[in-house]
Amino acid sequence: MRTYSLDDVYETRKRRDSWWTVYFVDPVACRVALPVANRTRLTPNSLTVLSLVLGMASAVCFGTNQLVAGACVFYLSFMIDCVDGKIARLKGTGTPFGLWLDYVGDRVRVVLCAAGLAYGQYALTGDVRFILLGAAVAVLDLFRYVNAPQMKRVREIVREARLGPLTAQELERLEQERLERLPRGRSFPKRFNRFLARHRVRSHLISGIEFHAAVFVVAPLAGAWALIPLSVLAGVLLLVNEIFLVYRMWRFTRRHRVASSQESREHVLV
Repeated sequence: MRTYSLDDVYETRKRRDSWWTVYFVDPVACRVALPVANRTRLTPNSLTVLSLVLGMASAVCFGTNQLVAGACVFYLSFMIDCVDGKIARLKGTGTPFGLWLDYVGDRVRVVLCAAGLAYGQYALTGDVRFILLGAAVAVLDLFRYVNAPQMKRVREIVREARLGPLTAQELERLEQERLERLPRGRSFPKRFNRFLARHRVRSHLISGIEFHAAVFVVAPLAGAWALIPLSVLAGVLLLVNEIFLVYRMWRFTRRHRVASSQESREHVLV
């Protein structure tokens, strides 16, 4: 059996990722993935299930008002969720079912932890705002995950109409070429975007991952007083980011009209 090095694990990291993952999760996840790959027979799917079990444990901690424990277990759950992808890419053992399991597991974890937080704080304080907060977190997260694949599909339809079907590697190459063609101006936004790209950080700084981190890690560690204000702030920033992404998609479709708009709509809806 092949022995992997830490550099091999580093190669499995995404080309660009959320800043929370890049700075606060990957440094741990890569070092955990190394012994998992070399010394165990754990599969990506078994790691996904372990991540989901830890997510359930985090929800129980939140529901019993153990905020610090819940935050730590949630972080551990997310970290293991990152490890499973690295093992899948490292060993080439990813499967379509694994993608589905990972997707559904993430949603279940968020819904359960949101419910746990809401129940735990409402039972303690009787403040109905915590029930509304839990519902809002779950709905916003589900909206984001329904919206993202639809936007991606729209872009794929437009690209296929212009260039024909493309593989994931070809799409990545086109994106890299686009970044390289960006003007090397001295304005702060351009320099900042290039700085982020060099450090593998995505340009939209408030994504679902940062939203989860704020609600289920940072706020519980700060204390019960921070749950509502930090969650509301993170939710507003995430919603603004989603609106901005929809606007960019709209601009993209306006620039590159598909010949048969009716056919495109049918593809998106099925």
